[in-house]
Amino acid sequence: MSAFAEHPEMLSFATSDGSLAYRDTGKGQPLVLLHAGFFDHSMWDDQTRAFAPHYRVIAPDARGHGASSNATRPFRPADDLAALLRRLDAGPAVLVGVSMGGGTAVDVALEHPELVRAVVVSGVGTSEPYFEDPWSLEVLGKQNGALAAGDIEGWLDGHVRFAAGPHRSLGDVDADVVNRLRAMASRTISKHAAGEPDYRVPVLQTWRRAASIDVPVLAICGALDVSDHRAMAERLVDAVPDGRAVFVENTAHFPNMERPTEFNALLAAFLEALPHRGPSEAATRHRV
Repeated sequence: MSAFAEHPEMLSFATSDGSLAYRDTGKGQPLVLLHAGFFDHSMWDDQTRAFAPHYRVIAPDARGHGASSNATRPFRPADDLAALLRRLDAGPAVLVGVSMGGGTAVDVALEHPELVRAVVVSGVGTSEPYFEDPWSLEVLGKQNGALAAGDIEGWLDGHVRFAAGPHRSLGDVDADVVNRLRAMASRTISKHAAGEPDYRVPVLQTWRRAASIDVPVLAICGALDVSDHRAMAERLVDAVPDGRAVFVENTAHFPNMERPTEFNALLAAFLEALPHRGPSEAATRHRV
């Protein structure tokens, strides 16, 4: 079965290295939803339903994830997203990203600022994460060990543990959320072979450069997320000229899925408070 048979709502954007899949629904100011690593656009289903009546909601699958093609040569996720936004004439847009997706949002703000109206991150700072909390190091270590041993189920177990965080068990998380996360990660990991090269090229010096991001930045984090994720998000909003952090109680790494009503309310209030920024203003800002 083809990827698009599994994802019938997806559109396709042809690139020089395969195709990128995305949803594009609704009308109005563009709102771009960027998923976490090894998941896909469907982690944003609750937000797509809530915001499409008022915004143009674009939810891509990152290269190598979901219905998008795997990379066969070096690439930067920020450049993929910039190419998609230009193709869709969808900039400047509000970029909203969880974990890996938040890192990509920050990278686009650094590398393609004319395309960005505002940034919202969840459970991340920039695309250069670092981990110090013993819980993070233990879970990531077990994941890496499972993957090296070819134990995909063990790797999946570790990957979805971030939904609970260090203060809960997975049994404390809604079973539907856990099942959705596991199914998304299983689909994506199954696209990749053991020993496959990682062709991602990093954006460099993101923490040092974060102070140059001159659009509003909001971090919406789970109060029960591991300390590393919360600290990185707070470091980001402290670094930018216009940043702040809010926390969703009783959630960990995926507040948009665990508490969509609360997450959506925080995002909606942020969006409504944004000053309007048209294309000509964004272009002027980029030239300065």
